[in-house]
Amino acid sequence: MEVFRLLGEKLLKRGEPLLAYDVVRQGLEEFPRDVRLRQLQGLALARSGSSERAGAILSELVKEKHADSETLGMLARTYKDRALRAATPREARGFWRRAAEIYAQAHAASGDYWTGINAATTALLIGRETRALHLAKKIRAICRRELQRETGDRYWLLATLGEAALILRDWPLAHKRYAEARGVAGRRFGNLQASRRNAELLLNHWQVDLREVEESLRVPPITVFAGHMLDGKERARPRFPARDEAAVAAAIQARVAKIGAIAGYASAACGSDILFFEAMLAAGAEIHVVLPCAEKEFAGRSVQSGGAGWLERFHRVLEKATRVLVASAQQLVPGAVSYDYTNQLTLGLARIRAAQLETEVIPLAVWDKLPGDGPGGTASAIARWRKAGLPIELIDLTAMRSPNERKVRRSAPRRSRLTESKTARPEFEAQIRAMLFADAVSFSKLTEDALPQFVRHFLGAVSRQIDRARRGILFKNSWGDGLYLVFRDVRGAGNFALDLAEEITGQNWAAAGLPATLNLRIGVHAGPVLACIDPIKRARDFFGAHVSRTARIEPITPPGQVYASEAFTALAAAQQVADLAFEYAGQVPMAKGREIYPMYHMTRARP
Repeated sequence: MEVFRLLGEKLLKRGEPLLAYDVVRQGLEEFPRDVRLRQLQGLALARSGSSERAGAILSELVKEKHADSETLGMLARTYKDRALRAATPREARGFWRRAAEIYAQAHAASGDYWTGINAATTALLIGRETRALHLAKKIRAICRRELQRETGDRYWLLATLGEAALILRDWPLAHKRYAEARGVAGRRFGNLQASRRNAELLLNHWQVDLREVEESLRVPPITVFAGHMLDGKERARPRFPARDEAAVAAAIQARVAKIGAIAGYASAACGSDILFFEAMLAAGAEIHVVLPCAEKEFAGRSVQSGGAGWLERFHRVLEKATRVLVASAQQLVPGAVSYDYTNQLTLGLARIRAAQLETEVIPLAVWDKLPGDGPGGTASAIARWRKAGLPIELIDLTAMRSPNERKVRRSAPRRSRLTESKTARPEFEAQIRAMLFADAVSFSKLTEDALPQFVRHFLGAVSRQIDRARRGILFKNSWGDGLYLVFRDVRGAGNFALDLAEEITGQNWAAAGLPATLNLRIGVHAGPVLACIDPIKRARDFFGAHVSRTARIEPITPPGQVYASEAFTALAAAQQVADLAFEYAGQVPMAKGREIYPMYHMTRARP
């Protein structure tokens, strides 16, 4: 039990709420009534953006008479988060008042300085300035005493003194205390983020611009990387020859130090990818590896050409990675689509992590500045970053050449490692598509005489939604109670899924002579698929492992909801789909298999 508690707490401090949630949930499977684990589960959900779910867990603890300051303080935090995302000012005011009430209750019961400072901040935000100033002075005295006695958590004592100074409008002291807190924070990025949020609330309230305070509490960025592989001797005019390894490694190390990122996302080909990961590890940062295909296959395609030394370095990188994600168990031919998919996943995962910590993504690339080899190459990754308006750090390989070498290099014909295989037939085309599977809940309860009503009303409602979205749908199929659709992109698939869920859950099926519990389970995923003409149907269809993965999501989805895979969520983040929102549902065992994948509950983004 204690192992799960300690690991969950450590991950939350480091700003890893999704991993913390998975660890705590595993602990709760063994110790389902443990109060501390349930508190940490609520906090992990709150820090990952799932305020309503967190509030439900914490409210249940309060009902069970576990209303200690930890539970109440975390519950109040969920109302604070909901106030920040409220649809209207009136709704926000209600959430702020509730947060202030619970923080005050928690502080009155315990005298804790952390609930006290939050009670002061929320009191100020709802217009109770006299109360806020009184509490801030009281908490300031408590924290000063504890600092003198060298008891308690020095980071939180200093950060709380900074917050008290902001409430009391002592700007120089606030800056000093926050700077001191940052000096002892280490890698407690989750704690920094929490302090920064309250500081920003107070600065906005007083309408003061104190950039020094915000900079003291800034969470370092996340970085995503793309770069050229080390070219073999067979390449007449290499982009990245072996002789440049030391120079490229030094350039990457310098940029990694400049960016100061806490985590990096990339693939792991021999050459600049591995050099990037080695530099990140040397800087004490996390690394997240995304492989286009299974490890052995990828090593044979993209690492082995560099020699045994690169293979050893590749395996060391994987051993030290925080996470290794395989985008596709097998790589489709042509392979360029798989590499493009990997590039989108790395960007999307980096953006998800950055959003959790409320920090920025800074891409880093090693590039020869020549036109790309098509989708999946370094040039296409950079084009995507530029389209997203990201501040790119670029290491120019041509700057390492002599003037004559640059001239020869630019005049050389391009030869891609990602081009289509000569054995691939032109009628087979690999594409990245979004897919949806849905299944009717309570269909088995239908009697034979109710089938006409089911077809007329239930399937009729589904058909109307398909007609409205027909331009974005590339393929459709059904088999009684099941539905399978393929979409051009994740935005179209996501919005259709939510439209369909709302249409079905909003109907009175009993009035139509059908079971009142009739509903849909909907799962969505995105990945590389093979588009071709089905010789039996004589129509275009889509095949591949990612179709099967989508089908396994639907059975584990709660009725009336839409579950999205991590890949779907990451592509939505990479493509800046702003009208969809995702709440982490945890590591979920898939239907008809032993796989366990991260799942997200998809909803509409609030305006």
